Amino acid sequence: MTADALAELRDWHLPDPVSWWPPAFGWWLVVVVVLILIALIVARSRGWQWQHWPRRTMLQRAARRELAQLQRELEASGDRRRYLAAISRLLRRLALAQYPAAQVAGLTGEAWLAFLDATGGAGAFSDGVGRVLIEAAYRPDLADNCDIEPVAALVERWVKLR
Repeated sequence: MTADALAELRDWHLPDPVSWWPPAFGWWLVVVVVLILIALIVARSRGWQWQHWPRRTMLQRAARRELAQLQRELEASGDRRRYLAAISRLLRRLALAQYPAAQVAGLTGEAWLAFLDATGGAGAFSDGVGRVLIEAAYRPDLADNCDIEPVAALVERWVKLR
């Protein structure tokens, strides 16, 4: 009877190979940590734009509404000097809201136009129709005789880039 019982035993054998799926809990934890780190790096690299996107779009919408209001006021009153002064103030407020005050607040004249060109004006402020924004305050005849449409289009394009 004992010989028959020993004959029924299997010989030595290796265990089944370890499956690679599903991974152990530790590997799931490593994957989650790596994904979180990647998300933080991407968020950090996009930094300012990603963080301030809702604020930027809100400022842009408000500036566009104000531009439309100024255009309506110009059509009603016909006062081009007042319109140009209001556009200049709007540009300055928008620039102060989006750039450091130390970079924008003290700019006047040519330096102001150069800043506008550097931040999206592509030369149209210093060397183009945008010059009227600083010259109209000192030359009333220029403000009364200038073509407002290109200036309004330039300002609207600059606001869109914000």
